[in-house]
Amino acid sequence: MEIIISETKQILGESAAQLGAELINKAILQNGKANIIVATGASQFEMLNQLIKEDINWSLVTAFHLDEYIGISETHPASFRKYLKERFVDQVNLKKFNYVDGSSDPYEECIRLGKLISQHPVDVAFVGIGENGHLAFNDPPADFETEEPYLVVSLDEACRRQQLGEGWFPTFNDVPEKAISMSVKQIMKSKAIISSVPDKRKAIAVRDTLKKEISPDCPASILRNHANTVMFLDKESASLA
Repeated sequence: MEIIISETKQILGESAAQLGAELINKAILQNGKANIIVATGASQFEMLNQLIKEDINWSLVTAFHLDEYIGISETHPASFRKYLKERFVDQVNLKKFNYVDGSSDPYEECIRLGKLISQHPVDVAFVGIGENGHLAFNDPPADFETEEPYLVVSLDEACRRQQLGEGWFPTFNDVPEKAISMSVKQIMKSKAIISSVPDKRKAIAVRDTLKKEISPDCPASILRNHANTVMFLDKESASLA
């Protein structure tokens, strides 16, 4: 794993997006197309703002997203489908974006997405990490062993409080308790992983990810086992590492 520390989260986002664009364009040059994973959440704002400005032939790119709450509509303010449609998909001429539909039968949705992503080896995965060290919605202790590409997961209290703290929901009780998440093994199959992790509130998770034993108790620690992962931090998120 390579670590890049930027002075600000704006620079972090720009640097992460620029590297991502290079890798996407490399895949297009080699294969005539590219497959990517796109993350959501407040930590990805700056990266996505820059990524949509990059010189990429998006008509050759197929994208998947990491996770979605179960039981909320795509018009809900916290919906990751809404987030991605507004901040990314509608801004570029994307070939295909495969949304996670949290309002359908979750187990059937996992099967549908699993079949799709198995046909699209991922060139670049854009991910963040949670305040509790989660990777996608794989909260600790995460399942490092399942071969299923997508699974139904329960969200722990720390994860739900993060969603409340970021302003996506009016009260803690409004935060769903379950979600559909891409599995850890599926994320780790990506040829390259770009992890954007800004802000002081992520400092403990960053420290644990980089310093503690690789373990399901800190799901993001598994990224250290990936041969081509670059983690972008700002000074605040790197302050304890």
